[in-house]
Amino acid sequence: MRWTPPPNPHQVRRRGDTPTLTGLRRIPLPGAGPEHIAVDASGTLFTGLADGRILRVTPDGQTQAVADTGGRPLGLELLGEDALVVCDAYRGLLEVRRSDGTVKVLAAEVAGEPLIFCSNAAVAADGSIYFTQSSRHFNIDQYRGDLFEHSTTGRLFRYRDGVVDLVADGFAFANGIVLIEDGAAAVVAETGGYCLTRVELEGPDAGRTAPFGAPLPGFPDNLTRDAEGLIWVAMVSPRDPALDWLLPRHPRLRSLVWATPERLQPGEKDLAWAIAVGPDGAKAREVRGWGVGYKAVTAVRRSGETLYMGSLTEAAIAVIELGDAA
Repeated sequence: MRWTPPPNPHQVRRRGDTPTLTGLRRIPLPGAGPEHIAVDASGTLFTGLADGRILRVTPDGQTQAVADTGGRPLGLELLGEDALVVCDAYRGLLEVRRSDGTVKVLAAEVAGEPLIFCSNAAVAADGSIYFTQSSRHFNIDQYRGDLFEHSTTGRLFRYRDGVVDLVADGFAFANGIVLIEDGAAAVVAETGGYCLTRVELEGPDAGRTAPFGAPLPGFPDNLTRDAEGLIWVAMVSPRDPALDWLLPRHPRLRSLVWATPERLQPGEKDLAWAIAVGPDGAKAREVRGWGVGYKAVTAVRRSGETLYMGSLTEAAIAVIELGDAA
């Protein structure tokens, strides 16, 4: 699909950039790809790795395998006292017991179609689980293909009492999701659209979408809310001028680029980056640093004055103290 990106509000470049992220440290993991992070009331972290394992991680760096999904875990959220909701790119929507590692498939297909690229979830007060599917054409191994194609096949679903309902579709790579206004609405990150989108969940306008804040200067990934009500947006990478140039032009040009070796395609930069936005979508805080030993940030979770970052590629969780950030 041809698509003209919105004007870039701010070109993020390494040269001359003022860092707002300092003092980053790493919690090493026994594997790569902690794509998302959940934190329980005791401060214990949970994350999934590219090899399928779900880990329990203490803030001082002790790790323990909780379960193995047999797929590729992405988004995960706490569910009750002893479970995690896990979005698995290959197996769909899962429930994982923290105490014994039991893995239960909640939804592997929707209307007979395999649920590939299940991405991120949010749990409502009534137990409903809202979750995103990034693409119907590409799975995680070829996620760049969806960004090149821009066919807007991302979807938002609700799982309740064993039933999956479509809430909204047409998203450009639907990714992170958080609930707002006591569950009356959701905010979804559209990675391929450089934006956040509000989705109504209740009443006669349920399913209606609208922009949430201004276009972003990069690719948003997972979303979380902190105790102050701020929505933290993990920013994988700045917008790429080459991709922005390609998107409005004939799709054959993008097909040619897609056929080249991955190292020649537009890719992530050596940048650790997160933005926090308020209830109106306006930017409230930002941490950003080049060459700090962490990149391709796909998750950011605040616990007190500590930020934990996850990544699609790193073999560690990054830790940042907000008091040390500019």
